[in-house]
Amino acid sequence: MSTHELPSPSPAVATAPRPPRLPWPALLAMSTAGFVTLMTEALPAGVLPAMSTDLGVSQSGAGQSVTLYAVGSIAAAIPLTTATAGWPRKRLLLLAVAGFTVANAVTAVSGNFPLTMVARFAAGLVAGLLWALLAGYSRSIVAPEQRGRAMAVAMGGATVALSVGVPAGTLLAGVAGWRLTFGLMSLIAAGLVGWIAAAVPAVPGRPEHDRPPLRRVFRIPGVIAVLGVTATFVLAHNLLYTYIAALIEPLGLGGRTDTVLLVLGLSSLVSILGTGALIDRHLRTLTLAACGLLAVAAAVLAAALLTSAPWPVYGAAAIWGLGFGGAATLLQTAVADTAGTAADLAQSLLVTCWNLGIAAAGFAGGLLLDHTGPDSLPWSALALLALALTVAATARRHGFPERR
Repeated sequence: MSTHELPSPSPAVATAPRPPRLPWPALLAMSTAGFVTLMTEALPAGVLPAMSTDLGVSQSGAGQSVTLYAVGSIAAAIPLTTATAGWPRKRLLLLAVAGFTVANAVTAVSGNFPLTMVARFAAGLVAGLLWALLAGYSRSIVAPEQRGRAMAVAMGGATVALSVGVPAGTLLAGVAGWRLTFGLMSLIAAGLVGWIAAAVPAVPGRPEHDRPPLRRVFRIPGVIAVLGVTATFVLAHNLLYTYIAALIEPLGLGGRTDTVLLVLGLSSLVSILGTGALIDRHLRTLTLAACGLLAVAAAVLAAALLTSAPWPVYGAAAIWGLGFGGAATLLQTAVADTAGTAADLAQSLLVTCWNLGIAAAGFAGGLLLDHTGPDSLPWSALALLALALTVAATARRHGFPERR
């Protein structure tokens, strides 16, 4: 009689360990810091008439509060990031948010125009430091495979500020006064200090031997490509965004600027959600899509001006938001991945490029508007986006690699 060997029990099927949960309280605190930063930057644009009247200056004079903020960010990002590289990250974040508390409080109560401008410049200084800090900090408190999502959450506050915060702040200023709005931003920043102290884990700074000099960061393969895409993309976006009212006025939409911006903002929220879900696996594809979508939006705006058709503007705004909403997260992730241990310095370079793009768009867009008219703005943006798309597409080994 033959015997049959019984099969051995099958081993338990190995299951891949689930990644740890995202530290939501800490990431949402960072996201709120980004919200406060962008609100502080953009709010004067919505309250310029009342602000200029109270301070006894022209609207163009009051508008320099935005310019000085950007100048402060440009001036601070690289030197302050370099000087504080060894500081504990949590202490630095607390100091930056406390800086917004003071700067916004001074702006809210000051009746002196020079003092207000000093406060705005100081706010720009801490903004340049905070933007360079947030990306690396959010990535350092999560598992490697969660870094893109963590950064998307941390940077999402800026998109919420753009899409919802600034319109709401402008509405509140119209009801209760622009000073109350800045006072409210100061109170939010003060509360955020306590939130960060309680919820954000401490992360040490980099020891001196682990800090490459700035000139070496430029030599890292791919860094120049990411910075080039950042500069051209932001310049193109702000050529359209800064002068959106003048751009759509010939189409009879001068009184609908708020609606167009609302469409853009809501679409940007969709973009940031999609970016957070896909960035860890598809950064290259998403970056190419962002450049392409913004180029399509610019082309639709150009066609609308050529045909004097107002209705395509809303479609262009929706496409524009899909391309722009996740762009900051994509570009900051790309430069952080590319720079490795020099990520903080690379982030400061990206912040500088971003703010230079904003400043250059204001200057160049004004010249184009005065000398060639609004029709030239979307065509100029389209040319810049073609360059950004070409650089991103060719940086397939470093910068925006096919495999991460």
